[in-house]
Amino acid sequence: MKFNCYWFNMRNKQQKEINLYMKNTYLIIVLIFLASCGAKKNQFDASGTFEAVETIISAEAAGTLNAFNVEEGMQVTLNQNLGYIDSTQLYLKKQVLRSQVKAVLSKRPDIAAQVAAVNEQLVQAEREQKRVENLFSKEAATQKQLDDAHSQAAILKKQLAALQSSLSITASSINEETHPLAVQIDQLDDQLKKCRIINPVAGTVLSKYAETFEMLSPGKPLYKIANLEWLLLRAYITGDQFASIKLGQKVKVFIDASAKEYKEYEGTIEWISNKAEFTPKTIQTKDERANLVYAIKVRVKNDGLLKLGMYGELKF
Repeated sequence: MKFNCYWFNMRNKQQKEINLYMKNTYLIIVLIFLASCGAKKNQFDASGTFEAVETIISAEAAGTLNAFNVEEGMQVTLNQNLGYIDSTQLYLKKQVLRSQVKAVLSKRPDIAAQVAAVNEQLVQAEREQKRVENLFSKEAATQKQLDDAHSQAAILKKQLAALQSSLSITASSINEETHPLAVQIDQLDDQLKKCRIINPVAGTVLSKYAETFEMLSPGKPLYKIANLEWLLLRAYITGDQFASIKLGQKVKVFIDASAKEYKEYEGTIEWISNKAEFTPKTIQTKDERANLVYAIKVRVKNDGLLKLGMYGELKF
């Protein structure tokens, strides 16, 4: 009787173990099936990270940075004035050049005043010439008197022309002396303009490299800016996919919205590399990094959720 009970208990125990094993096996099969379905459902053609066209704004003049109204994350507009570099010495040089121009121009002759006397003599000679001509017609003057009157008027005309020419040449020469000074003033105006920090592109300040009252030299970076209204998803495709895409093609871009959901965007392929390269090290497995791929860039309208460096997925 004791033996029958022992055998019965052993049989029940074996049956429970078999049932548990079958249950676990079934659970594993279901999980594998669900995982395969999920992988198939979320399978993408390519993946990559978001980037933007970044511009580093540098100083164009040397001097102390007297004002610099820039902070990281700040939105700036096109042609916005963000500060200025000390330009006192440039302004003083410009004033010196202006004084030199005035000094040179003060030597320019007053042509109208200097020819006025000769011009008056010519008017009087022409009157005398007409009076002698009238007398000669009435035989009240001699031929010599008439010739002398004509000669006097002609001499005065030539003197007036010579004087005007000489004075014009002198004035022109003095004007030419001011041209190099005017060019130097234009150069200083350009340098003064470069002392103002005018933002050349609308966007968001990503990094700030200088602070107020720092001493700057031409070429020193001040800040880095990028327009985040449109971002570029740099992704990599295989050689098999290379022939099936083209510039301007519309694609679907996905980012993680939650642990199980994706947010979809529309993108446009705007650049395709014509050279193959090894898959970047950001790809997780070593086997995938050994493959040759082609880089592409997809332009995506940013609704504020897309960030630089964020991962994205592609479907063609």
